[in-house]
Order: sequence, then structure tokens, then C-alpha cells
Amino acid sequence: MTVESTAARKPRRSAGSKAGTTGTKAAGTTGTKRTTRTAAKKTAEKSTEPELVQLLTPEGERVENAEYDAYVAGVTPDELRGLYRDMVLTRRFDAEATALQRQGELGLWASLLGQEAAQIGSGRATREDDYVFPTYREHGVAWCRGVDPTNLLGMFRGVNNGGWDPNGNNFHLYTIVIGSQALHATGYAMGIAKDGADSAVIAYFGDGASSQGDVSEAFNFAAVYNAPVVFFCQNNQWAISESNEKQTRVPLYQRAQGFGFPGVRVDGNDVLATLAVTRWALERARRGEGPALIEAWTYRMGAHTTSDDPSRYRHDDERAAWEAKDPILRLRRHLEAAHHADESFFAELEAESEALGKRVREAVRAMRDPDRFAIFENVYADGHALVDEERAQFAAYQASFADAEGV
Repeated sequence: MTVESTAARKPRRSAGSKAGTTGTKAAGTTGTKRTTRTAAKKTAEKSTEPELVQLLTPEGERVENAEYDAYVAGVTPDELRGLYRDMVLTRRFDAEATALQRQGELGLWASLLGQEAAQIGSGRATREDDYVFPTYREHGVAWCRGVDPTNLLGMFRGVNNGGWDPNGNNFHLYTIVIGSQALHATGYAMGIAKDGADSAVIAYFGDGASSQGDVSEAFNFAAVYNAPVVFFCQNNQWAISESNEKQTRVPLYQRAQGFGFPGVRVDGNDVLATLAVTRWALERARRGEGPALIEAWTYRMGAHTTSDDPSRYRHDDERAAWEAKDPILRLRRHLEAAHHADESFFAELEAESEALGKRVREAVRAMRDPDRFAIFENVYADGHALVDEERAQFAAYQASFADAEGV
């Protein structure tokens, strides 16, 4: 595990650079001073970069890590291509959903753009018998769990309350209430531990949710009861318009220390590193070693949701810096350099992604509106007079529109 400094230390001035140095001596040392200042500035800038687990550099180069290499040692070229395919198709689905919202087909959409590696790497680390508790942005994890992407869109179109059976894929319904799923995951993990199961639970949340009391309570219960749960925080740098600096004085993964379990920060734009670190955390949870916190250091390339305008609180140069660390481009560079994929692979995948986009469009536009009176059916098991009265009032209200149309 690594520890980082939250702020760069300013380089100290040496005795030879006092302000009283003058004349020829000062002139002769100008070049040296300039070089020293430049080097010190670069050192300071470098120290602001977080230390994290990374197995693929942004250029796609494989780097060794003695602690985590073993968890991906058996990854084959075919599996690497599979990870790349997952990220490409997830991004294509996400782009289509964003477009559909802009066209009025969805009420809202929360994009995962830029966070594909964090979600696919962690999602592929889970076993079939593990249970996942997502927020509302884990479209890539849903893909890994086998949830049809079109089922994710019903709630955002307003035609259902979720669209899939959580127990069918061990993937809970999306949670809109910020942070509450961490408690749900902890409780579920405590339950399966009592059942004697060797499976694990993983709870997803963002950096903003880490400021919620529910998350803190989940950490405490998980630690005290040694629950087999992995807390996966996607730190995408912005909690809507609130930056990390306004939420925490220490790196988020270090919070785990205060509760008595390990935390690690991983390069969330590195799908291989995310896969390795999540496998480590899930395996130790299954062995009965308790919870762990993973902070995936990534970036939300788009808006918080389609109702948000990120240009009001962050600069374009910040996004440009993160575009150079794009998770999909990173893995593609590695595949090409290692000769694990050729142009035919990428061309076929492009065609597949376009077919997915078309399928999503057609499925959304074919979704039927729900029965307007269904809302009254599941309030009481045996019915209730007040509900009957409200149903009648609603029916009269609906009928008034038909009367108006007939005039």
C-alpha cells in the first residue's frame, strides 16, 4: 500500500542562494540558480501527483508491481481484448443514452464517461456469487454482471422503478439516495457471513458520498463485525460542483485506517490495476479477513448528470489533462504494442458498438408507458378506503383530459 502527501512541500532555499549575493559571483551562478529552481519546481509538481497502484501507464506500457502482479498474472491476450471490448461497448451505450436524453427520450442520465476502467476492472473481478450494490452510474459494472443495458434505461425514462430482478444477477437496483447503499451492502455482507457463505459484497459510491454519515456508519459496522464487504470509491474529482479539496484533508483511502481495515488507492483509468486490486480485496473478504476500501483515482469527463453544466465550475485544461490518461486509449496502446490485437479486431468492435447503439435506441422508443393506476395497487396488501378514494379522484382527473379533447 502507498501513502501520499496531500500537498507539495516547497523546496527550501540553500545557503548559497541568499539575497545578499551580488556582483560577479551572482552573475556566475544565475544559470545554476535557474536550473535549481526549475528542478525544484518540477519536483514540487511531481509530488502533487498521487501515489497509486498502476500496472499500465497512460502510454500503455506494462509496469511491474510486486504486491499486485500476481492477481493478473494469468490474464490472457483474449481476456485483455475482452476488457477492451467491455469498455468500448459501455462507452458506446453511455453515449447513446446521453443522446437519447438530449432528444427527450429520457428524463435524466448520469454518464460514466472516463470511468470505464474503474467499473470494468472491478466488475470483472467479481464472482457470480458475489453481490453488488451500485449507485446510479455503474453502467459498466451492470454490463459485467450481465444486466441488459436496455434494462437500465426504464427508470430514467420513467416507465419502471428499476427494470431488472436484483437477484437474477446479484446486482442491486440503482440507488439514488447518496451513500445509503453502503449500509445496505454492509448489512447484506453481515448476513452472508452468518450463513457461512464464502462470497463477498462490493459497494460502489463516489467521492461526494464519502462525506455522508451513512458511509461512515457502514465503515464502522463492517469493521466491528468483520463483514466481507469491499467499499469501492470512484473518486472522479468532483461531487457535482464540489472538488476534493473542499471535502477532505487526507486522501480518501486513508480513512480506512481510522476504522481498522486496509485502504488502497488505484489508478482508476488503468483497467488492469483496478482488476488486480479489486481481486485482492474480494479474495481477502472471502477468506474472512474483513472489509477493505479501494479508492479508484479517475475523472468524470462529462457532466454529473445531463442537468449539470460542468463549464460553470471547472476549466477545460483540467479535462484535457485527463483526456491524455483515457482508459480505453491506454489499453489500446498496450494491445497494439504487444501485438495482441489487429485492425480487424478494432473494426469488428466498431461495428458491434454501432449495432448496440441502434438496439438501445429502438428499445427505448419501444418502451410502453406504465399503467397510470398501478401506483395504487401495492400500497396496502388488503386495500384501504383512503387509497380507493384517491384512486377515484385520480380517475376523474384523467377523465377530464378526455372530456377536454372531445370538445
